[in-house]
Amino acid sequence: MRILVVEDERVLADAIGEWLRRESFAVDIVYDGAAALERTAVTGYDVVVLDRDLPSVHGDEVCRQIVTAGGQTRVLMLTAAAAVRERVAGLAIGADDYLGKPFAFAELSARVHALTRRSRAAVPPVLERSGIRLDPVRREVARDGRRVELANREFAVLAELLRAEGAVVSAEQLLERAWDENIDPFTNTVRVTVMKLRRKLGEPPLVETVPGAGYRLP
Repeated sequence: MRILVVEDERVLADAIGEWLRRESFAVDIVYDGAAALERTAVTGYDVVVLDRDLPSVHGDEVCRQIVTAGGQTRVLMLTAAAAVRERVAGLAIGADDYLGKPFAFAELSARVHALTRRSRAAVPPVLERSGIRLDPVRREVARDGRRVELANREFAVLAELLRAEGAVVSAEQLLERAWDENIDPFTNTVRVTVMKLRRKLGEPPLVETVPGAGYRLP
């Protein structure tokens, strides 16, 4: 899942990004509204965590343009103003959820998880296929009842393969969905991550390579 954090308090923005990366999200960070609009124009984010009081372009305008553009991006608006009228105003311009500052990071990630489930049609909170059970919120994976410990990117790749419900997922799609903007598009990191994922999931191998196309779970 791809997340954009838009927050002008750099320490807070970086802390949010680090927390969400621990949850196996791919996270990009910008510090003003203009940069947010540039990113959302070219990247399909699942959720934008958006501070309302931004420099250059106000968070309200960023939200309006995201909503006007259509698509499945969900907006979680952050603000230090926690009055009811402020929450109502934020929701009225199209935000999907609202969180007042200060907030617990655990609540933030829970709300982001909830919004990612809404960003795609009919995706259950727990993903299951071919004996694999993945719980994105608890960050737990099991194969045939056996607990499997995965690194963040391995977890993210497995989640994308499960969401595809047997369809082939290309390496390019995995790079877009499971890594942030800093990844080299010509790297072999997807192939290496899939190799590690296969090994950790155990025998018989589950992740199939479809030559010239990508990867799938049967």
